Amino acid sequence: MPLTINNLNSIEMKRILMIALLALTWQIGAQEKVKIDGVATVVGDNIVLDSEIDAFKEELIQQSGGQIEITDCEMLEQIMNRKLLAHHAVIDSIVVNEGEIQQQVQRKTDYFTQQLGSTEKMLELYGFDNIKDLKDELYRVEKEGLLIQKMQQELTADIDITPEEVKRYFLSLEKEGNLPEIGAEIELSQIVLNVEPSQEEVDKTIDRLKEIKKEVEDGGNFKMKAILYSDDPGVTQNSGFYTIERNSPFVKEFKEAAFSLEEGEISQPFKSDFGYHILMVDKIKGKQRDVYHILMQPNADDQAEERVRDSLTVYRERILKLEIPFDAAVLLYSQDKDTRLSAGVLMNPESGDTHFDLTRMDPELYAKVSNLKEGEISDVFMDETRQGLKMYKILLLKSRTEAHTADLAKDYVKIMELALQKKKTEQIEKWSEEKISDTYVNINQVYTNCEFKSNWAKN
Repeated sequence: MPLTINNLNSIEMKRILMIALLALTWQIGAQEKVKIDGVATVVGDNIVLDSEIDAFKEELIQQSGGQIEITDCEMLEQIMNRKLLAHHAVIDSIVVNEGEIQQQVQRKTDYFTQQLGSTEKMLELYGFDNIKDLKDELYRVEKEGLLIQKMQQELTADIDITPEEVKRYFLSLEKEGNLPEIGAEIELSQIVLNVEPSQEEVDKTIDRLKEIKKEVEDGGNFKMKAILYSDDPGVTQNSGFYTIERNSPFVKEFKEAAFSLEEGEISQPFKSDFGYHILMVDKIKGKQRDVYHILMQPNADDQAEERVRDSLTVYRERILKLEIPFDAAVLLYSQDKDTRLSAGVLMNPESGDTHFDLTRMDPELYAKVSNLKEGEISDVFMDETRQGLKMYKILLLKSRTEAHTADLAKDYVKIMELALQKKKTEQIEKWSEEKISDTYVNINQVYTNCEFKSNWAKN
């Protein structure tokens, strides 16, 4: 049976809506080139355009593989609920981290530039005249999304769920014949060896950064130096510029350098997980620092890569010959600081646990592990971060669960998450019903025949 907006589980709906929210930015930009949007509704201070309904619908359908059936009216109500949350987040003085938003904007423009090949291609595809307009629109969308997220968290902070409530929820789904299907999942562990440059290359990089620092202190332009020499992938869009606060999600070394300098000062070269940096404080604005930085990554030669690959091959053979357990090998050899002390176990950033849905895995990762059986180890392969840092890895398939209908005992954690999310959703819906009555809402007559779940028309 095709999915509808009503029978789609709330966690899945939230995931798809967040993806659609990002896509909306690009689609609005393109649509503004060809037509003038009509206003579908106004909620508080927030306007909903017809193009937003179209963009969300299109993205929802694409992300679900055409399995979702949704009307314009249902989509409009979903969007109005988001605008209601955003409106009252501002009224309630919900605070968001401006530095975090800016960094998210930069990450996403970097990603799309990388995918499309150039900034020009990205602007052309998404219908923006310049990078500033695109970033401004993406900033607006990101900020609204973060406000909504924080408002939802505040409304549901005290909500918990008991085992009895989980059981009742499961039994209700079972009675309705609506038990969710659990996709095939795997758990993975890894051993990682980094490809390190020689000390000679490190020294060359540090010396070059010192030269650039002196050139700027003698009158050179730091911004131009960053454009010419920085290995930061975002430099083509931001010229090495960032706004940073003490709680901004930058690496510790970067923040320490930024907050140890006065306006106009340039740091000595310092190391982070990304490479070697110099940083200049451009302006100090209260708790914020506007900074420019240059990142350089020492080159690792082919011999270094070969040595690391050969070493990991030897470790793999030792594990296969049962000379050393995989967990012990992780502790002895792995250089990944995030997984080394947890037996190499990988965390799924999407779910927050150790299970990966095979249908949602990164295609490259999927290709390396999809044919493995429990207990088998992948071949040695090279991986590379967005910053260009190289490493070699092996992966152990710790467990594999085939697709099945949800079972209370086997899938208790997942059922609990669904039940808790349902309870939170009900709390937010109750709050919305109360807030709609005292919030300005104006719906275009085109949508007056819509049968909304909530009393948006205030009849």
